[in-house]
Amino acid sequence: MIKQNLGKLDRIFRFVLGVWWIGPFAPIYYTPWLNTVILIIAWIALLESFFGYCMLHDAFGINNKNQ
Repeated sequence: MIKQNLGKLDRIFRFVLGVWWIGPFAPIYYTPWLNTVILIIAWIALLESFFGYCMLHDAFGINNKNQ
């Protein structure tokens, strides 16, 4: 099982950001590849908010679980 390293506020922020970027109010740019990158980041943020785990936090040794 994956250990959680994201705190409650971080998870809420990632959830709101992911829903916003996937929803109808997402920023739309003229370059299609940039829109694809934003969509991928939004899905990653949503998954991280549900699981409470971030690979970058783990790589840099950051643990916000108690915050």
